[in-house]
Amino acid sequence: MAKKTTDNSSEIESANGKRKEAFTIFAPAAGDVQLVGDFTSWEEKPIKLKRSKDGTWKATVPLEPGAHEYRYLVDGQWINDPECSDTRPNAFGQQNCIRKVK
Repeated sequence: MAKKTTDNSSEIESANGKRKEAFTIFAPAAGDVQLVGDFTSWEEKPIKLKRSKDGTWKATVPLEPGAHEYRYLVDGQWINDPECSDTRPNAFGQQNCIRKVK
């Protein structure tokens, strides 16, 4: 059963205790968008997002419960999720977005 959360994400519980979390970003001019975070070993195993006709990029990712840090790579540029207000400083003087999974 899907439920809409207040941080503009959709989560669905899977059999292994992970939740399917939807990540979306509007980037109509982008040629490539990747999701990177603590759950992808950052740039080691990025997740490619799929582009919709309206310029929104999307991916659904199974995540363990807890807080996860992430960012987007849009055409090679680090971008924060504009829909995420929860951030944490990183070692590069930037901010990482935080996705809390229940």
